[in-house]
Amino acid sequence: MFWRALKLCGFADTTLFQYGIVAVFTVICLFLLLCHLHCRLAFYVTRSSACLVGKTAIVTGANSGIGYQTALNLASRGCKIIMADVTDMEDSKLDIIKFTNNPNVFAKHLDLSSLKSVRDFASEILKSEDKLDILINNAGIGVAKNNRTGDGLHPVMQVNYFGHFLLTHLLIGLLKKSASGRIVFTSSLLAFTNNLSLKNLNFDCQNPKRFDRLFMYGNSKLSIIMAADTFAEKLKGTGVTVNSVHPGLVKTSIFTNTYTVQRNVFFQMFVWLSQCVLGRDSWEGSQVLVHAAVSRELEGMTGEFLGECVPRRKPSKTYNEELCKEIWKASEFYVGLTPEEKL
Repeated sequence: MFWRALKLCGFADTTLFQYGIVAVFTVICLFLLLCHLHCRLAFYVTRSSACLVGKTAIVTGANSGIGYQTALNLASRGCKIIMADVTDMEDSKLDIIKFTNNPNVFAKHLDLSSLKSVRDFASEILKSEDKLDILINNAGIGVAKNNRTGDGLHPVMQVNYFGHFLLTHLLIGLLKKSASGRIVFTSSLLAFTNNLSLKNLNFDCQNPKRFDRLFMYGNSKLSIIMAADTFAEKLKGTGVTVNSVHPGLVKTSIFTNTYTVQRNVFFQMFVWLSQCVLGRDSWEGSQVLVHAAVSRELEGMTGEFLGECVPRRKPSKTYNEELCKEIWKASEFYVGLTPEEKL
């Protein structure tokens, strides 16, 4: 239809117009190629060869994607791995044992969309483990069909942020028993695309603004950075370090699941093109998580936001101390922390 209209106006028959179309197309292709090359050249593989024999790590969202690759890497270093996920992980667990010859790999059910499940999981860990060396809060979702979970929280915020916020509080005691406990939160550069405020921390279903849902994922990832920074500050002097990371645009099922809920052709085309140009596989995305969890270069480093395994600038709202305090207090309320569980 568009091409026919151009013909009627006499534009499509001109050589100049045809050359212009070719030129624009060429420029777009060159731009996409440069973006792709930049992404590939900027990619950083952790050079740490740290041995983790005698250490214990928990990885959430470990059944697939970045979480699986992170668990696989840590297991190959001799670490005891506790895989935590809402789905059946038996096959993934057996694969890791087979690939690494490390029998100390265990799978435990964890549904981050249920605060009860988080508490049950933490209670089981507290009974079975003497200490915890590494906690990787990685699990996440992109969108949700419903606006509320059984706990009255928004599913995206609860799985990505609130669930990990509660889990970390409940396991702090075990982490302090480690000589050098490390907590790693998986965030994203999409934290820069947010409209986070105290009012919409749990998504205002009654009076949502037009584009609020578009910022939901970014809000959850920004909340993660804020929480990581506050944990880092509160845990100074305990030997426990806390950092958040950006793994890059990784080709995982989170995008496929997004398609099933967000049925928009233009959105799907944008995500597909972004993945083709900037996307990396799960192993590549896991490198920054592994680096943050094991690298000796990061010993004592806390409260950082790592991208390509080096500290990056954070979203501006993370430097707003008053907002960070308000978000923290509201989060304590939403997850139902008792006075004894608060830091």
